Amino acid sequence: MNTQTAGLRSRVSRQSVAPKTLFILIIIVVLIFVIYFLTGLKPVTYYKPNYVYPHWKKSNLTACRGKVIYDPIIKVTNLKTYMVGSYIEHRQEVKMIRTIAIVHRSENAEYQCMLCCSGTKVSVSATLNIHSDHFGFDYGTADIICQIPEECPTPEHVAITSKSPKENGSLQYIHAFQPVRNQQKQEVFRYEFTVCISAMYDYENVLLLVQAMEMYRILGVQKVAIYKTNCSNVTQKVLDYYISQDFVELIPWSVSSYINVSRGWRKWESPGELHYFGQIAALNDCLYRYMYKSHYVALQDMDEFILPLNLNSWTELLPELERKYGQGVGFEFENNLFPIYLKDPKSEYSPDFWKKVPGQNILEYVHRLRNDPSQFNDFKVIINPRLVFETTIHGLLKSMNGAVRVNPEVARMYHIRKFKKEGTLTGNPILDPHLRDYADRLIPAVSEVLQKALKLPKV
Repeated sequence: MNTQTAGLRSRVSRQSVAPKTLFILIIIVVLIFVIYFLTGLKPVTYYKPNYVYPHWKKSNLTACRGKVIYDPIIKVTNLKTYMVGSYIEHRQEVKMIRTIAIVHRSENAEYQCMLCCSGTKVSVSATLNIHSDHFGFDYGTADIICQIPEECPTPEHVAITSKSPKENGSLQYIHAFQPVRNQQKQEVFRYEFTVCISAMYDYENVLLLVQAMEMYRILGVQKVAIYKTNCSNVTQKVLDYYISQDFVELIPWSVSSYINVSRGWRKWESPGELHYFGQIAALNDCLYRYMYKSHYVALQDMDEFILPLNLNSWTELLPELERKYGQGVGFEFENNLFPIYLKDPKSEYSPDFWKKVPGQNILEYVHRLRNDPSQFNDFKVIINPRLVFETTIHGLLKSMNGAVRVNPEVARMYHIRKFKKEGTLTGNPILDPHLRDYADRLIPAVSEVLQKALKLPKV
């Protein structure tokens, strides 16, 4: 065979293979799409923990030769300390900046605040206050507090630094600055009710998420702040929808990129260096973030619903509680567990097309476990944030007048969660279908969001 004949056969072979390869690729792509649509919304992938929205990326901004970072978490150079959020404290005789932080409790660091005032740096000493609730973990929530000096009456940005000599001099420009929020004390608030949700991670309970958002709306909530580590793609679509409606503020919570976080509250059960994804730090930051934006703030989880028993909404409930207990206290609502193993499915509370969406349907849980009055029963709070200095998961650590426990026959918290079936429960479960009293408004609202956010056809 001569060279010309061999070359011709080679070209013919390549020309015949190319269409076959293209055909196979087309078949593979078609199969992928068919599998995706047949399986609905089941595939789950997660956003990276440090994912942030483009409008949060403001790293091109600088203050006093330092980068300005608008999001938590900011590591303090050469220390095991992380800035979360910085706020003007208006409730003391002396005006000061309070920085919510996560600190290594045994580090014994000495801090200073580097203030940026119209391009000029001013350094002042800072004091450290570690919150008492840390559940024995190495890291805990803290306040780093510095007084505002006369030469810098309106600091726009602050950086936390160490007093160590190696932090002085020319190295100071490398520190990251954080905006100082709550510059003005407000007495008129944009929102009546804000809900703070902390520690959203690996989240894929999409149906419950939509139901929670719509229940909050029915109860009178205007804003939900969510501290998010990561979630499924389908969850993100729902969050994007509520962000576009200006109902949700999504705050990136990347603490797990820096610290070995626990996924539980007991260190011996869930080892790590920081309690439950830094939940307490997130709640305290949310308290201050909305201190002068919202009349009331509720600190709770996504699967918890504080419901009045004889009224329709928080808008009606809170004035009644303040008339009874006064305006200077917070309000505690007793936790009542509705375990998901006690499911009561009924077709009128579960439209067929909801079954395409991953997650629990809260309307299918109407049996609550009996609380033992001789034991401590968890609770969550609705508070006037301007009365509170430090908060934790269940209750207030430091506040002006404390909190009162609301009679569970007036209002209680409905908590739908995974719960191990115990043989030692106190009595039989109680039938409590109060959540279904909201079904007439909740079902059409949830269906509308699922259609708009996930493009699901209503069948």
